[in-house]
Amino acid sequence: MTTSFESNPLLDRLPEHLQQFIKPQDYNDYTPINQAVWRYVMRKNVDYLSRVAHESYLDGLKKTGIAIDNIPSMYGMNRILKEIGWAAVAVDGFIPPNAFMEFQAYNVLVIASDIRQLENIEYTPAPDIIHEGAGHAPIIANPEYAEYLRRFGEIGCKAISSARDYEIYEAIRLLSILEEAEGTPQEELQAIREKVDKLQNEPAEPSEMALIRNLHWWTVEYGLIGTLDDPKIYGAGLLSSIGESAWCMTDNVKKLPYDISAAYQGFDITKPQPQLYVTPDFAHLSLVLEEFANKMALRTGSLSGVRKLIESNAVGTVELTTGLQISGVFTNVIESDGKPVYIQTTGKTALSSREKELVGHGTAYHAEGFGSPVGKLKGINLAIEDMSPRDLIAYDIYEGKAVTLEFEGDIIVKGEIITGTRNLQGKIIIISFKNCTVTHNDTILFMPEWGVYDMAVGKKIISAFSGPADVKSFDLISHVPSSKTIKQKKSPEKEQLEKLYQNIRDLREGKEAAFTIEETFEQLKASHYNDWLLPVEIAELLYKQNNNNLLEKVLSHLEQIKQNRPKIAHLITGGLELIFEEEEV
Repeated sequence: MTTSFESNPLLDRLPEHLQQFIKPQDYNDYTPINQAVWRYVMRKNVDYLSRVAHESYLDGLKKTGIAIDNIPSMYGMNRILKEIGWAAVAVDGFIPPNAFMEFQAYNVLVIASDIRQLENIEYTPAPDIIHEGAGHAPIIANPEYAEYLRRFGEIGCKAISSARDYEIYEAIRLLSILEEAEGTPQEELQAIREKVDKLQNEPAEPSEMALIRNLHWWTVEYGLIGTLDDPKIYGAGLLSSIGESAWCMTDNVKKLPYDISAAYQGFDITKPQPQLYVTPDFAHLSLVLEEFANKMALRTGSLSGVRKLIESNAVGTVELTTGLQISGVFTNVIESDGKPVYIQTTGKTALSSREKELVGHGTAYHAEGFGSPVGKLKGINLAIEDMSPRDLIAYDIYEGKAVTLEFEGDIIVKGEIITGTRNLQGKIIIISFKNCTVTHNDTILFMPEWGVYDMAVGKKIISAFSGPADVKSFDLISHVPSSKTIKQKKSPEKEQLEKLYQNIRDLREGKEAAFTIEETFEQLKASHYNDWLLPVEIAELLYKQNNNNLLEKVLSHLEQIKQNRPKIAHLITGGLELIFEEEEV
């Protein structure tokens, strides 16, 4: 790994395929306007959320070291997060869902280190440090919720995706980037919005990943807790949105009891949610998660699990009753009476047991793919894996014997046994043949000239899941996103405005400043008349200083902005109310 970031023991144990997503958080990239946006959102949130958020929120802000006045340093947060068994890393915008959830399984919080533009201060579809840092981080201080998040990651990263899922991910990632980029042409924005809408609304059988992402959305991102009549907020999307945190508490948003049906309720990331789900407590979240996991191929395996892997067109794993795990891109399954009787991968394949690759059965050896029968021998109730040494001798399944094994579903393996590989329990998990032919009716599945034939042993497929059994078996260092986040543009006018924001910040913190408050205000009016957040910060300082004469001028200026920009009038009002209410208290 060449990426430089401040590490700790929790991050050190991350596999390389996750470390590829981590980027340094360059704190110097945050501008004075960015800091002001953070401060405004956090002050509004803490004021409002202290009344409507779950009690864990405010406690968590203190425990996780998240300040109200300054954007947090994630690697400073880590020194505090490790006390509750978690860590934080910076990433570039949306990362693939499986990777996002796998980070959670390692007790690592993924934080998009960019911050929303002032124009998107109420809500952005892009992941940013307000959403991740101020939304997700505080609630994980609650042990029951933290365990739910970890367990969700552990199960969620095994969910099987479809090719359509990957297309939707890339489209949403691009949309989130363009929404936050300054000066994106409206026609370009409209085109990607329409593409996302089209993809999200296309009739299609949802994949496991699509379903579990719905559960994630309605809990981790947009969850309410308590009773239907008096819910509290715990979802990060609501905790980080000053617009939706207020909207969600009105009767305009339908409140539903949280259960497994939420997995089948889709969402639109670009719009406020018309309904939300209320869980009675955090423990109930884990009950629903386990109910859903029991329906996943991870726990059911079978023919449907193999079919899901084939449809995903990505590396996945099946596990047999012997514990043998076959990892690769599955391309074919032969079925009989609703059961898989032969499975086939194409390309690099690895065989493992207990998530550890078997010696001599890595992708270099199985470079061309792997195929094997699954099930029992025809007419014999005793499966090969359950045979005693005496049974194996009786059926000629023994080293050096030429044998014909006829499996249910008309799969025939004919060859000379070289050896057998056993697991720790003594069960045979692989039988290797030479001079071997494998057929299904008239179809030849393996020929002697292809070399040694390794046959998996297992009467059933008990699990099928996304990704390899042993992550070291495959080169997973391949993350090349189709789009990258776009940095804020710098112009002489913008840089001048940034200096004015920094000047007020310096004055508030008692540092030496380039201009007085009055000089700053006059420059602001002259060159940036429609900027609304800086005059709110100026008003706060003037109010604390009892400078009523200049305060009246600033308030009058803000009233004019409200008339010029009615869409942001409520933000100005909200900022001023916070100042005066704070002082009254």
